[in-house]
Amino acid sequence: MASVLITGASKGIGRATAAEFARRGHRVVATARDPRSLAGLDVDQRLPLDVTDAESIAAAVRNAGEIDILVSNAGVIFFAAFEATPPDKFAELFDLNTLGSLRVAQAVLPGMRARGHGRLLFMSSVVGRIVLPPGAAYQATKWALEALVEALAIEVAPFGLEAALLEPGTVSSGALNDVTSYALPDDPYQAIALPDTNSSAAMAGMITPEEAAAEVADAAESPRLPLRVPIGDAARAVLAARREAPDTVPFVPGRPAETAGADA
Repeated sequence: MASVLITGASKGIGRATAAEFARRGHRVVATARDPRSLAGLDVDQRLPLDVTDAESIAAAVRNAGEIDILVSNAGVIFFAAFEATPPDKFAELFDLNTLGSLRVAQAVLPGMRARGHGRLLFMSSVVGRIVLPPGAAYQATKWALEALVEALAIEVAPFGLEAALLEPGTVSSGALNDVTSYALPDDPYQAIALPDTNSSAAMAGMITPEEAAAEVADAAESPRLPLRVPIGDAARAVLAARREAPDTVPFVPGRPAETAGADA
């Protein structure tokens, strides 16, 4: 049995992951900005934790006690073309999605190093390795997270610690329902369609939060933690295609490489 702290556990993948670890017999500390949103979760502790607030993080980590596994899951998204991305909103997104993960990891690392064991799993995405306009801002927060966590994995290995990036594809978590979007007046980028999560193509590759949670728990329990963990068959397929594609043109899933950089 391990002690598992999960951020962003109020809904979606985070909530399903908390339930999955608890079902497997682990001691689960589920956290969210509003702990009332954790009602109904059968876990050991439900604690308030705001990943943008250092004092909130410190209090939660202190109250949680020894942590063996961190699942850093909290995050938000908005849609905007590059030109239409408000810098202040991008800064807020980066503060929550990327710096939030950094803050929480920094809070649990001293205890893990002192004990000589610990695993840190960070919720990235397939879009931490590819881009799908108009989600560049969100995707940039995940690309940055990928760099931070790969560096972390190198740095903490001598202490007996491991770090991993979780890379799911589309999950039926509700995260893409009613997403905030920004556009220029007389939007010249209207041709960049927002993702239709109800389309047959999207539904075919979509997995449930419970399916994602099972793969997260499997990775956490594995004998050796991989650096990158694609979650779901669709994620594995698109990331394999990305590895095979050239870097001389933008990679667009489902489009031949020789036309990927051309106008549709």
